[in-house]
Amino acid sequence: MKHWLLASTLVMISSLGCDSPSNKGQEQTPAPQSVNSPTTVSVATVVSRKLHITVNLPSQLVPYESVDIYPKITGFVQTVTVDRGSRVRHGQVLVTLTAPEFTSQRAQAEAAVRAAQSQLATAQAKLASDNGTYLHMVAAAKTPGVIAENDVMVANQTVSADKGLVDAAEQNVAAAHDALSSISQTEAYLVIKAPFDGVVTTRNLHPGALIGPASGQAGAQPILQIVEDKRLRLVVPVPEAQVGEMKEGQQVSFTVPAYPAQPFQAPIRRISHQVDDKTRTMPVELDAANTDGKLSSGSFAAVQWPVDRAYPTLFVPTSAVATDQQHTFVIRVRDSKAEWISVQTGLTVNGEIEVFGELKAGDAVVKNATDAIHSGDRLQTPAIQTNAH
Repeated sequence: MKHWLLASTLVMISSLGCDSPSNKGQEQTPAPQSVNSPTTVSVATVVSRKLHITVNLPSQLVPYESVDIYPKITGFVQTVTVDRGSRVRHGQVLVTLTAPEFTSQRAQAEAAVRAAQSQLATAQAKLASDNGTYLHMVAAAKTPGVIAENDVMVANQTVSADKGLVDAAEQNVAAAHDALSSISQTEAYLVIKAPFDGVVTTRNLHPGALIGPASGQAGAQPILQIVEDKRLRLVVPVPEAQVGEMKEGQQVSFTVPAYPAQPFQAPIRRISHQVDDKTRTMPVELDAANTDGKLSSGSFAAVQWPVDRAYPTLFVPTSAVATDQQHTFVIRVRDSKAEWISVQTGLTVNGEIEVFGELKAGDAVVKNATDAIHSGDRLQTPAIQTNAH
């Protein structure tokens, strides 16, 4: 009986030991994965094609020609025949000035001309008289003993001196005429005319104002400002990365805030061919026709700038490019291993970005690159997704 009880007790203890919590926990613990298992990634294919896109660039319309009207001489404003918004034609009188001192200067110059002419007439009369005397003496000297030879020589020298006086008098007359002409030319500056066809955009002075040639240099306000508005310059600061294959004569579209739904066209006319070292942009000018007057100088414009590459470049999804503190890179998949490839990036087009580096079309790259994947890591690529369009 004792042996039976002992056997039953051992069976119960053994049964309880098999159902203990510690044993149950050991049964539920999964087997650890291998530290050398590959990382599963999605990949995309590097594609090659020519870039052809348009980008929006801010720009500004400026006058084709613009001039501030300053006087060349000092005077009082007498009349101003135009005002802001007036259309003017080349040669049209805009402003007249008065300068009373020029009246006396002209009178003096005219008197000097008359005096010089009088001196010339006197010299010419003396020359004619002395020359007549000399000719009579020469004729008389043909008869021996009538006139001494020395007297003939003196008369000849007198005629020569008279000729010198006439020449000097003629030069004085010419100088007096030049002085009078100079006064006349200066007086012409009292009338200011339009240098070209355009529109008056600013008027600052009115009749009675005293102005002079030093006004412009001193930074004072001009009398008027005139701009040519029938054609305008559209100045586009093009980033150096977007200069592309632009050509003179190429048509470019743009819009202005006043007509946001109406596109305008203008050809490329002037390319500076120099990048501004401060803004890293290249100024390019387009000639915008404005015969209908819809465009206004000073307005901002949004330009649909064409960017073309004459040669194919490589593209990858934007997510395939990663950056750490030292590199911008893509992760190429080769023989199921990761390989970091340093790249430079270009323009972004529809979720793809240009890359320049030691890549070639057809290479497989990790679609979602991260610096957590290191060169040499084993990769598992269930399927290659191409990003070609």
